[in-house]
Formats: sequence, C-alpha cells, structure tokens
Amino acid sequence: MEIDRTILIIEDEESILDILAYALRKEGFRVHGAATGQQGLQLFDGIAPDLVILDLMLPDMTGFDICKRLTVTSNVPILMLTARDDVVDKIIGLELGADDYMTKPFDVREVIARVKVLLRRQQKVSLSSYINITDHIRIEPRSHTVLKDGQAVMLKPKEYELLLLFAQNRNRVFSREEILDTVWDYAYDGDIRTVDVHVQRVRKKLNDPRYPSVIETVFGVGYKMKGE
Repeated sequence: MEIDRTILIIEDEESILDILAYALRKEGFRVHGAATGQQGLQLFDGIAPDLVILDLMLPDMTGFDICKRLTVTSNVPILMLTARDDVVDKIIGLELGADDYMTKPFDVREVIARVKVLLRRQQKVSLSSYINITDHIRIEPRSHTVLKDGQAVMLKPKEYELLLLFAQNRNRVFSREEILDTVWDYAYDGDIRTVDVHVQRVRKKLNDPRYPSVIETVFGVGYKMKGE
C-alpha cells in the first residue's frame, strides 16, 4: 500500500474521475479530484500532490495550458490522458513537460502501474555522492538534484533518469530503443520520438552557448555523452 502519497486528478468526465479515484484509493493513495483546469490549479497549490493525472480536454482550458503552468514551478510527475490517438498531441504534451500519456479508453490497472512507475522514479536514489558532467554541471544523486553553475535545475523524473543514464555510461552510444527499455521500465507502447523529445528538453535546460552539448547525437544510431 502507498502511504502518504497524494494524487491530483484533473478530469471533467465524472465517470472516469470516479473510477480512477476509487482504484487509486484502494491502493492506499490520497486522491483529490477537479473537474476544471482552474479548480485543478487551485487544488495543486493547496495540496502539493506527488503526481498529477491530467486530462487533455477540459471545459475551461486545455491540459497543455495546465501542463505548461505546472512545470514552470514544479517537477511533479504528470500523466496525461487523451481521448485521441494522435501522435502530435502526445509529442506536444511531452514537450511541455508531461512525463507519460495514455489514450482513452484505458485499463485502470495500467494507469495504476504507470503511476507507481513515475513515483518510483521520482524517489529513486543512487549511493554515489555526486557525478560531474562538466566543470559547471553536476548530479547529486542523494538529493536527486542537478546543479548548473551551482544553481539547481528543475528536471522531471524521466529527464533526470535520462541524464543519469548517460552520465553513468560515458562514451557509450544508446539507441532510442535501448533508452526506452532502460528509462521507461514497463511495456511502453508510445512513439519512439518520445526519446528525442526528452533529450531536447534536457539539452534546453542544461546547455550553455559557452560549452558543447551535454548529450550528443550520433546520427543514424542514437545518443551519447562524451567521457571526461
């Protein structure tokens, strides 16, 4: 059973909200629900959830708008729900900061499994004290923190795991399929471009015009991080 973990569901379809809330509470989570984007944002500020399940289409604003607002000040994992099996929608959601997505209709057991994976990744801690990526970027695994020029960089759970994977395997080239198998540790059925989106997000947050890119593209193969 999950103890002291709070889930916020922002979903305007009452039947879906009720099913998800019931199933998650049976797993031991505290659950709060909101039927509009504005109500969801207010609840988010008040309850400080550990994870957000976010519907793409809401009556007053889109899930894209909410996702963008939440990721400015928080690294809370976001699982986005969409009624359309549209790759473009999913890629936009990932680019704005969503950590995962599911298409309706879905099996509630898979939702719970993905929620647990996202929460485990957020809590995962390495025994290393720190890892220097460059002279101005370092990872402090004990606190799950990435520092750039001494300032904490807000990375989402999968962004952090992606960066850690490369930092612990310098000079090794990873294909997109290998990255999916390693960072997404369940039967992932999404588009392989998910990897490209997450690499782009890490680069945007960490790159500096004074230094080379921390993650290099190996054309036709995948990605790598150069050794020191």
